Amino acid sequence: MQKNNNRLGRIDEELKKEISNIISFELKNPKITGLISVTRVKVTPDLKYAKVYVSILNSKNVKDTLANLKKSSGYIRTEIAKRINLRITPELVFVLDDSMEYGAKIDQILKEIMPKEQK
Repeated sequence: MQKNNNRLGRIDEELKKEISNIISFELKNPKITGLISVTRVKVTPDLKYAKVYVSILNSKNVKDTLANLKKSSGYIRTEIAKRINLRITPELVFVLDDSMEYGAKIDQILKEIMPKEQK
């Protein structure tokens, strides 16, 4: 079991790297706006699906960007099949990861509180 978890972890990391590259440099969809970061990828044990957690910053419309990423998943999956040698190329499921946004909000709150504490 442990060996299999290591393999899935390596696949997760490899997919994360490749999907990041494809989104950053190859997707030519003008409806995908903002800074898109792939925060993590989680593959199911049977390799049929991969949940791709993305953080979208400075986008005109986060929902539209996510919807268009989902529409582009076929292209991204095809590119992954060419680059990563897996028996089954997983179907990509894009999920919005707002943890970075949440972290930024907490930072902002802390900055507002801190100067008052020091006086």
